[in-house]
Amino acid sequence: MSYKSSIKSAFKSALPIIMGYIPIGISYGILALSTDLSPYLIVGMSIFVFAGSSQLIAVNMLTAQATVIPIIMTTFLVNLRHILMSATLSLHFKKTPSRLLPLIGFLITDESFAVGNTLLQDKKENRGLYFLVMGFSAYMGWVLSSLIGVLIGRYFINFKIPVIDFVLPAMFIILLIMQIRDKMDIAVSIIAAVLSIIFFFICPGNWNIIIATVLAAVIGVILEDAI
Repeated sequence: MSYKSSIKSAFKSALPIIMGYIPIGISYGILALSTDLSPYLIVGMSIFVFAGSSQLIAVNMLTAQATVIPIIMTTFLVNLRHILMSATLSLHFKKTPSRLLPLIGFLITDESFAVGNTLLQDKKENRGLYFLVMGFSAYMGWVLSSLIGVLIGRYFINFKIPVIDFVLPAMFIILLIMQIRDKMDIAVSIIAAVLSIIFFFICPGNWNIIIATVLAAVIGVILEDAI
């Protein structure tokens, strides 16, 4: 596949991610205005952090007047899943120049991981370029939607959006469905969900997600070898 074809294919792959980012980014921009953060810092967080769930959590904690340390620790725990995602995606970038890997790592999100991990398996070349274009397109979509949210909240309307608790889970469910290809994927998904619920009542913070993900992956490997 030529560079031009890879770029075009990557941008097309990014479009569903961008469409999903638009309502969430706008919601984030509007909600963040309820804190003491300036519009520049709100958009700056999208530019330099680029982690929707962490940004929304930070905004909610700032609204509740939480101190800096709890915010840092909470967002750190929430983002621990990026270690697993990066480790999985690294298998696709063995031939990618090492100087590009930090940038690829920055562009990894739940959405780009879900789409990338599914589509990269069918690509034999230009994988690094493909993911960079897809990830950067999604990144620009997130930053611009955050800016639009700030502008809407500052100059047009000013209200809290209660549907944000629905939008995020709905987006993650869609991403999960995109990755399901056979009965084993369905089984592992159900196991991960059940384990996550169990560990939610046992472990503090967001450790239930990490533990459930690791255990479900191990169980999936065991089941696949047994069948």
